[in-house]
Order: sequence, then structure tokens, then C-alpha cells
Amino acid sequence: MTDIDNIILGIDPGTQILGFGVIQVAGKKVSYVDMGVIDLKKDKDHFVTLRRILGEVSALIEKYMPDELAVEAPFYGKNPQVMLKLGRAQGAAISAALLKGIPIFEYAPRSVKLAVTGKGSASKEQVALMAQRLLKIDFPQEYPDATDALAIALCHYYHRSNPLIHTKKSGGWEEFVKQNPDKLC
Repeated sequence: MTDIDNIILGIDPGTQILGFGVIQVAGKKVSYVDMGVIDLKKDKDHFVTLRRILGEVSALIEKYMPDELAVEAPFYGKNPQVMLKLGRAQGAAISAALLKGIPIFEYAPRSVKLAVTGKGSASKEQVALMAQRLLKIDFPQEYPDATDALAIALCHYYHRSNPLIHTKKSGGWEEFVKQNPDKLC
């Protein structure tokens, strides 16, 4: 698939903090547009939180007019209730895109880390650092949910510009650098 000019909105869904990241693709050039978090901690009712997510993501869509939405898939942890709540948060964010007819793409956390850093078990700090290098900007490290959302958007860009990326196995950092020279500063 060839790269076209478009905007990708990445969402890192959460019920306490929801991260968003926006990138623009122009040909083969990817550039940073914006990132941030939506603080949902004050909402005591889960359904109020879901309504806020729908409204806030809808507002982001109105503001940035993305062509595609990339969202992180809920992951199984120790508590199934947490996964259920994350799935609902993801569903609220997805609903905002569905209402606007925006194509949605879902990526597992490990896939995002692998696409951006070359290592599926990378830390949040490593993901943030690599996203910063890839986008050639400095941004505050205080919002890991926002940098995760940028990484989700970057992951989608890499997957759509190279459909075979998901079939690659990680051969370590050296193999990643060899296969992705365009990701180096």
C-alpha cells in the first residue's frame, strides 16, 4: 500500500486516564501534530466515564479530522474486571469513530511495542523515547498514556505502509535496525 496524505488518531483507552496522539502522514514523511491525556479520575460513575470518553474522543475527531483511528486492544491482566472496564472504554472511543465513519484499527500492546521499538517487551519509557526519536521532537515524559497513544498511531502507520510487518519475528535490536533504517535519527 502506498502512503497517502492523512491524519491518524491514536487512542490508548483507559478508565482513569485516556491518552491520545495525532500524527500526520504526507507521502513517506510522518510528523507530530498533538498529544495529550483526558483525566477521567473525578468521574465516580463508570457510565458517566463512558459518556465522557465518547464526548471527548468525538471532540478530538472534530478538531483533528483524522482519516483513521488506531486503538490499543485491551489486554488480559490479573483482574478480569479491569479488562472488562478497559474494553468498555475502548468501545466508547471506537463508537465516536464509528459515528463519523472513520476506519478503526486495533493493535495489541505487544504489537505496538514491537512496531515502534523492535522489542515486544519494551518498557513505557523505551516506547516514549523511540516515539520521540521517530517524530524528531522533544515532549514531556509526564504523560506515558499520551506517548503510548502516539506509539499506537505510529504502529498503525507502519502496518499500513508495510503490510508484511506483522509477520516479522523479532531478531533483536540489530535485526530491527537492519530492517528499518528509516527509523533511525
